[in-house]
Amino acid sequence: AVTGETGAGKTMVVTSLGLLLGGRADPALVRIGAGKAVVEGRITVPDDATAAVRAEEAGAELDDGALLISRTVSAEGRSRAHLGGRSVPVGVLAELADELVAVHGQTDQQGLLKLSRQRQALDRYAGDAVAVPLAKYGEAYKRLRAVSAELDEITTRARERAQEADMLRYGLDEIAAVEPRAGEDVELAEEAERLGHAEALASAAAVAHAALAGNPEDPEGVDAGTLVAGAQRALDAVRSHDPALAALADRIGEIGILLRDAAGDLAGYADDLDADPLRLAAVEERRAALTGLTRKYGEDIAAVLAWAERSAARLTELDGDDERIGELTAERDALRAELGGLAQALTDARTEAADRFAAAVTAELASLAMPHARVSFDIRQTEDPEGVEVGGRPVAYGPAGADEVELLLAPHPGAPARPIAKGASGGELSRVMLAVEVVFAGTDPVPTYLFDEVDAGVGGKAAVEIGRRLARLAKTAQVVVVTHFPQVAAFADRQLLVEKTN
Repeated sequence: AVTGETGAGKTMVVTSLGLLLGGRADPALVRIGAGKAVVEGRITVPDDATAAVRAEEAGAELDDGALLISRTVSAEGRSRAHLGGRSVPVGVLAELADELVAVHGQTDQQGLLKLSRQRQALDRYAGDAVAVPLAKYGEAYKRLRAVSAELDEITTRARERAQEADMLRYGLDEIAAVEPRAGEDVELAEEAERLGHAEALASAAAVAHAALAGNPEDPEGVDAGTLVAGAQRALDAVRSHDPALAALADRIGEIGILLRDAAGDLAGYADDLDADPLRLAAVEERRAALTGLTRKYGEDIAAVLAWAERSAARLTELDGDDERIGELTAERDALRAELGGLAQALTDARTEAADRFAAAVTAELASLAMPHARVSFDIRQTEDPEGVEVGGRPVAYGPAGADEVELLLAPHPGAPARPIAKGASGGELSRVMLAVEVVFAGTDPVPTYLFDEVDAGVGGKAAVEIGRRLARLAKTAQVVVVTHFPQVAAFADRQLLVEKTN
């Protein structure tokens, strides 16, 4: 309990938490004459909690299971935020707010004032009756989104896809007309090089052959084969006298064999060498055809063939659009029908839970100085020709069903039930929130609640009941209350007195 005289600054607790949790930085919060205002907080969070995971994603580190948060506001209005020792955008703090602290103050009821939060509160209260069909609905909804997106992509881009198919078909036809083989471009390049230098190659082979085996036109000429044979004969004559010399004679004999083999290969090379200019022209023509393909479809023939393989698969996909559209349309219609049935099941479960939830909150309000107040839920759908069929009519739908859930309050007999944001004063609204949280006690994932002026406008007896319910809520969560009433503060385990000094 945070207590103190009016104007002492008790609400600064709410303001400080607001800053820590991503609230707007107002330079008016800085004391006159000071350069900045600093707020620091230490919040204990489980390692596997959503807030801990998100904080670690932002680069923050936990300190023995606690998250250290600080916010600095300068007198000029500049703001800086730190989370777990790391500077972060203020928006990161705002993302963590819903997971860490629920603030219920005179002007800080935004959480449950949102229709989406009211629906989430009702769903949580309903338990498995809503959770089970909602899980099935969520899976079907995601699949419908994916199917619809693919169907839209196919139908809206029909012209682009037809143009793509024509381009692929043209390219595949062009490649098929040439009929390239893998590695053919390399083989032809080598052949063209050989044919283009046939005369020089033949002349070089003839000269080399004559040097190794002799020239028939010059019987007196000396060749390598004759010289090596003479060297071997000279050594063979004395090889028996020295093993070392015998080994050299054997090596020279091997050289003679290699020379004869090389001479034979040179003779065969010269005979096989094709110097036909017609063949050279044919090779160059084929290379030109292959170059036309590599210019368009890949850096070499291997890349061209890979492009053809990919394009053939893509063309098969594009040519199957009509069949695919039929399949997707049938699946979409089946999913829409399934969603309609699940949405109806959600509506029925929410309607049943809403009556019990409203009755429980109304009973709590009776003890919180609002004996004539009545809480109810308005569960409605919005007609949409493009929606799913629920209750015999097409209605809009979203990831959580087709229902719009709104919490209504009739503060006294004869008053119309209005949305709680419009049907209650600030103090009444805080008590409605307290009643809701008490009904939720033990099931709400938020670990800390802060109530500011929840006892505004009530008498002593009602203040006792407020204190009793805050204490009940504190059995399952941390509760901070800013109060004027000793009847409320008396239930607190810890007391903080705020005093104003000069």
